[in-house]
Amino acid sequence: MDTSVTVRPKRSAPTLAELFTPKLVTVLREGYTLADFRADFISGLTVAIVALPLSMAIAIGSGLSPEKGLFTAVVGGFLISALGGSRYQIGGPAGAFIVLIASIVERKGYDGLVLATAMAGLIMIAAGFLRLGTYIKYIPYPVTVGFTAGIAVIIFASQVKDLLGLDILHEPAALIAKTEVILANLPSIRPATVFISLLSIGLIVGVRRIKPKWPGMLIAVTAAAILTGLLHLDVATIGSRFGEVPRMLPAPHLPELSLAKLRDAFPDAISIALLGAIESLLSAVVADGMSGRKHRSNCELVAQGVGNFTAVLFGGMCVTGTIARTATNIRSGARGPISGILHAAFVLLFMLVAAPLAAYIPLASLGGVLTVVAWNMAEKNEFASLLRGSWGDAAVLLATFLLTIFVDLTTAIAVGVTLGAFLFLHRMAEAVAIETGRPLIADDTADGLDSTLVNAALPPPDNDVMIYRISGAFFFGATASVSTVLDRIGVYPKTFILDFADVPLVDSTAARTLEGFAHKLDRAGTAVYFTSARKSIRRTLINAGLKAPLVRYAANIEDALAAARQVRVEG
Repeated sequence: MDTSVTVRPKRSAPTLAELFTPKLVTVLREGYTLADFRADFISGLTVAIVALPLSMAIAIGSGLSPEKGLFTAVVGGFLISALGGSRYQIGGPAGAFIVLIASIVERKGYDGLVLATAMAGLIMIAAGFLRLGTYIKYIPYPVTVGFTAGIAVIIFASQVKDLLGLDILHEPAALIAKTEVILANLPSIRPATVFISLLSIGLIVGVRRIKPKWPGMLIAVTAAAILTGLLHLDVATIGSRFGEVPRMLPAPHLPELSLAKLRDAFPDAISIALLGAIESLLSAVVADGMSGRKHRSNCELVAQGVGNFTAVLFGGMCVTGTIARTATNIRSGARGPISGILHAAFVLLFMLVAAPLAAYIPLASLGGVLTVVAWNMAEKNEFASLLRGSWGDAAVLLATFLLTIFVDLTTAIAVGVTLGAFLFLHRMAEAVAIETGRPLIADDTADGLDSTLVNAALPPPDNDVMIYRISGAFFFGATASVSTVLDRIGVYPKTFILDFADVPLVDSTAARTLEGFAHKLDRAGTAVYFTSARKSIRRTLINAGLKAPLVRYAANIEDALAAARQVRVEG
């Protein structure tokens, strides 16, 4: 394999049309066949089956009626798939929004949520056209893990009332006040409700382990509803609390507007826009890693804005890209955005045909659904890994986590990103002190190569060996440019060597990026070697899961080449 360095002409900037063309148009241009439609039909139906109980559970957990979750899955899900910049993104109500929505509804009612979400949609549309979607990469990994884990804790706390069947007339949104109210009402526990809760959680977990492709949440909710009806259990249901679920979408409506109301809703709109952008683009990145495709972040942000504005116009709630449903979509064999459009159509069909049946669903079973959602979204392994890593990452993680729980999400993200920036400055200062033994005047290089991949001045490799070197600090702000270069590798070699001789530091966000790339190489049968990584960098990489047999370490490139040759000889 020829790995000689060539100078490529600088690519012209993409046009506005290229940046904002929906992936639906791209897929149709490529040629969409009947076989593709069949695959999308099956995957869309699969995702709709998953989305049905989740959408109602998330709406109820947010302090709203269940149909608002269904409206959101239909309207928001359709628009995000039709206009978005990701082939596989599934839009709908998300667990990450439960805390924020519940807080807004408690303070300002549903009209306040509608106004804030509509404004957030306009903010996201503007941010997309201003091409700010690419800046989401500057949010450090410990921040996303911290606020996600914090949200998971609050989601579980919000479900204790329904899981135990407690008689609580008004449940505060704040965690400490909520805990006090729950403890005071523990004597009102209903055994039948606890039984349904445990049955639902057990069925979801059991089905996932025994038959992972089966819709465990829908099976659990259906079984709980049937059992409650047959045994005439004294358990609260959707019908007993909210009445019958509507069969149709409502007419579009916005609350009365005034300058004072817009000013009052603006802080909440910023929070919704920020969380929606982070969640949706994070989901799009996960989809890229699973599918090998690339999303258009600014186009996706515009679609999220349109989806949010329109969803609340039709009686819904905040909508965003959902990681679990998007992953289900890909695993089910989706070929493009038509799968997401069909998912929205199937949810609407359920409303038309079977909405009255939703009244029999026990709230305890939906509480069990959200309990499993909270457990899954807590990212326990990543949380523990960051705590074992550097003190700086652990501090950012804990600050974001605790502020999410005890203050609010916006403050948590703002403080986490600020701490991450200061941590980076501190690490750079330490790195400069360590590197003072090197020549003070470096060789001339082209502008813009502070932290990028080069494969110059490296020893000539064997055939089927590819060698890259990272030069500069590899931190959360540099991951996008590095991953872009890595993703451009067309044919994977038998051996891939990545040299860290010129890297003063690697943070956890960058390490996670390399972990995803290493797994992609591993699936292609490529042996991966990291060379010249100093002790602190190696520790960060190993904590992120970059260890044998996925990755092997060598003192330098020559040793890695020798080890690769030896493996091939023995093989």
